[in-house]
Amino acid sequence: VYEEGRDQKADGDDEDSSLLPIMNSGDTPAKKGVDADQHFTQPPPRFSEASLVKRLEELGIGRPSTYASTLQVLKDRNYVRMDKNRFFAEESGRLLTAFLERFFERYVSYDFTAGLEEELDDISGGRAQWQEVLEAFWRDFKPKTAEVMEQKPSDITAALDKFLEPVLFPDKGDGVDPRACPLCGDGKLSLRGGRFGAFIACSNYPDCKFTRKFGQPGGAGEADSGPEILGKHPETAEDITRKSGRFGPYIEMGSGKEAKRASIPKDLGEEGLTLDWAIKLLSLPRTVGNHPESGNPITASIGRYGPYLAHDGKYARLSSTAEVFDTGMNAAVVKLAEAAEKGPRRTGSAREPLKVLGKHPRTEAEIRLMEGRYGPYVTDGTTNATLPKSVEPDALTLEEAAQLIDDRAARAPAGKGKKKASAKKAPAKKTAAKKAPAKKAPAKKAPAKAKE
Repeated sequence: VYEEGRDQKADGDDEDSSLLPIMNSGDTPAKKGVDADQHFTQPPPRFSEASLVKRLEELGIGRPSTYASTLQVLKDRNYVRMDKNRFFAEESGRLLTAFLERFFERYVSYDFTAGLEEELDDISGGRAQWQEVLEAFWRDFKPKTAEVMEQKPSDITAALDKFLEPVLFPDKGDGVDPRACPLCGDGKLSLRGGRFGAFIACSNYPDCKFTRKFGQPGGAGEADSGPEILGKHPETAEDITRKSGRFGPYIEMGSGKEAKRASIPKDLGEEGLTLDWAIKLLSLPRTVGNHPESGNPITASIGRYGPYLAHDGKYARLSSTAEVFDTGMNAAVVKLAEAAEKGPRRTGSAREPLKVLGKHPRTEAEIRLMEGRYGPYVTDGTTNATLPKSVEPDALTLEEAAQLIDDRAARAPAGKGKKKASAKKAPAKKTAAKKAPAKKAPAKKAPAKAKE
């Protein structure tokens, strides 16, 4: 706090006024007052698309022509999610980043990536040969890839467990082992790889079934200690059990094919789940009553996109799980009428193309780039061809799209090709078409002989 080699300045308003004054032995400082000030530290704001592109530009990574496709890949592969126009890392994105930083640290460093971008610029500018750049890159990258591929999955998981230890098992400074299992007490927590992704589990499995989601940092949140019996159904006397599955927590009554299951709504949560709520959820769909105009039933239930009302193939959204059980006939009729006025959802309508590439050079059919359920594809109205992962949609050319469609058409099943060929030949040979009915007589006699 003291600055050596400088004299004290009389003026207290200068830039050095925050420094402590020179004190001598025996001096008594004068107290002017005591001010209590409170300050909260906040983490840096999360990246938006604009701020992330700006940061990439500062690091020299990417180019204006590649920024949009780079960000889109992060979303398409579910490495990130967007919330209020901000990026939030998903579990798969965190795990992939950890894997690359642990085993391919050089290739994901900012300096290496920026340097590679400059080499690509040199290639496009004619200042470097692409074969030489690729050979120099592959010379080191290939043996590194082979080295990682030779390792067992268990060794990879163990290495990631150690690498992510500060994040998954941070030391809280209370003297408690952060890897200690909170359920059995003597087990050790570690990263595991399962059928549905990474998770944290106890070393005493199967005696201890403690698990924790990979996305719960530092042990935060409640851990899944296995199935929990909430109670028995009053009518069937069967156990109602809370479980955790691939798509989140759910409740189950019974077992095997006869088991009845229901997801636990997000607005209810596992904390608010009681036996009464579980019985209600398992009873869905609920019949509200018969519509006064059609006489057909109105039902309330919970679907993939939340709570809703249904009547004659028309739907109306509900705002909460409680409304599924509380909405009466009058309110249901009003909500359905309001939903009808807004018009049906356009999920079934024709999709707009991402881009019209042009006409096929051979067939003259219009080729369009579309966004499908399983990713982008191109179509000429007859044949659909999925884009390979190595092809960026924004950089796709008309020639490449036409080639993809031709290749896909060439791989069509042989049966379909034969049918089309015979259909074309039939009109050309009219005489053969006339002879065909004459040969039907033997075909009719065959069943007759069988009857005899």
